[in-house]
Amino acid sequence: MNSSTCEHVVYTVSQDLVKYSSRLPSNQGRSLLVHSLANSFGVLSSSYGSLRRVEVVKPKEATNDELGAYHAQTYLDVILHEASTDHEPTDDMLDQFGLADDCPRFVGLPKYARLVAGATLTAADALRFGHANISINWDGGRHHAQKSSASGFCYVADCILAILLLKRSQPALSTTLLFPVDPSSTKQRKPRVMYLDLDLHFSDAVSQAFYSPGVSDIPGHVLTLSIHHAAPGFFPISPLAQLPFADPSTAFDPYTLSLPLLEGASNRTFAAIWPIAERVKDIFDPDYVIVQCGVDGLAGDSKYKVFNWGLSLEHEGSLGWCVSRIVNNWNGRKLFLGGGGYNGPNAARAWTYLTSIILGKPIPVSTNIPDHPSHSGFPLYAPSFTLDVPAGNMQDTNTVEYLAEVTRQFNKACEALQQRSSASTDSIGYREMKSLFSKALRFQLHSPL
Repeated sequence: MNSSTCEHVVYTVSQDLVKYSSRLPSNQGRSLLVHSLANSFGVLSSSYGSLRRVEVVKPKEATNDELGAYHAQTYLDVILHEASTDHEPTDDMLDQFGLADDCPRFVGLPKYARLVAGATLTAADALRFGHANISINWDGGRHHAQKSSASGFCYVADCILAILLLKRSQPALSTTLLFPVDPSSTKQRKPRVMYLDLDLHFSDAVSQAFYSPGVSDIPGHVLTLSIHHAAPGFFPISPLAQLPFADPSTAFDPYTLSLPLLEGASNRTFAAIWPIAERVKDIFDPDYVIVQCGVDGLAGDSKYKVFNWGLSLEHEGSLGWCVSRIVNNWNGRKLFLGGGGYNGPNAARAWTYLTSIILGKPIPVSTNIPDHPSHSGFPLYAPSFTLDVPAGNMQDTNTVEYLAEVTRQFNKACEALQQRSSASTDSIGYREMKSLFSKALRFQLHSPL
């Protein structure tokens, strides 16, 4: 396949993004490991894949207006405040905005917030303007950051900002600072954005931001589906983290869906529930799919030992297998983001491997980690020194009975989603056509002869 027929993949990274992301208190040094390993395997070379060609793009920094599309200005005033200047925030202010405990301020936080959000928005713009079919920002995926506070190691809501950007009407035929507009990228309908979260933890901030349980005959343009662990006392605590219809006191929204899994979730369990994700996607029919690929559910995570998920796509239901299905079988343009993952070398393994899958040339997981000067983290990959993150021996407590209950509840949820999506399709199209006709008629009546 020649380069003119290759799909285009944008990979956002820069020295500054790596520098400041590597200062994140919860994941110090992780960004450097991730991108140096990807580079050492050659997946960032434009000649790597034949099916898809990668372009490494230096991300822009998010502006105040771009961050303010979701975040409250009072919060931005604090996280963008340079340390060691006048008018330092008080301890009470820091506590109010979540900048204590798991989200302390750190040197470079203002730059970090702008770069991480900017990298995700740069990746989204590449899709929106038709410059790429797939975009990647492994430093993004900060799905716990709230409108007015940091939470769960997350300071900036890049996932939400990307959804808000992609759900806009298609861009006009002009140019931006980074990408020219491809005329073929324009759509006739308002874009639909599906957000799929594969992190161990529930995507509380993202799900809550678009949760709209009110009865309406208008189909939603944003759908969130979070596949995660939920249990008493397990972060984050939210009524939206439960199965559909599990809590009668929580109003159901067919566009805000959660699929909680029990301890030990393995490839077998993910293979069993994957048809649900496929069904939801088919009903919603998204133009864009954002996939948060947190890797704290992989076996061997050093902070959370809850799931027993494997990496290799050779095993049905593994993380690699799921991403391969999304990349190769799902329609729409895709944005892949990082997320949790507290074993730095395993996060580097996983996101390097997923990059190779996305580019259509998976690296065999038995491949040895390169040992050369460009990759200084080599000793950290002991004892295997291979790319694989194999499943362990943890018991999978997701029983046949529990998975049957998941299927039953999602059958009802999908029926509601189908009804909501299809009931108004014709009427929405009719109203849009009627509005366009009326505007055209008014233009003709008021135009000079």
